[in-house]
Amino acid sequence: MGFKALGLDVFPVSGDEEALSVFKKLTRENENYAIIYVEETFCKALSAEIDRFKGSPTPAVILIPGKAGSLGLGQSALQSAVLRAVGSDIL
Repeated sequence: MGFKALGLDVFPVSGDEEALSVFKKLTRENENYAIIYVEETFCKALSAEIDRFKGSPTPAVILIPGKAGSLGLGQSALQSAVLRAVGSDIL
């Protein structure tokens, strides 16, 4: 809910199927979102959809830790993106 306090749109979901439905809605039916934050816990269920946007400038899909803490997936994705962009691991 911290994101909502910052003025961002928040779409709480209760499971993988709902997360997939919301993600598809945000990426297919709406071009208003340049950045989509996804909790790491849903990464496995959304991996095929997230992979579709890895080479695309928008929307940028950013993995963030959930309430249980970080799974390291966001850091790994960021490191991979930097490696592709810069050509070397600077993190």
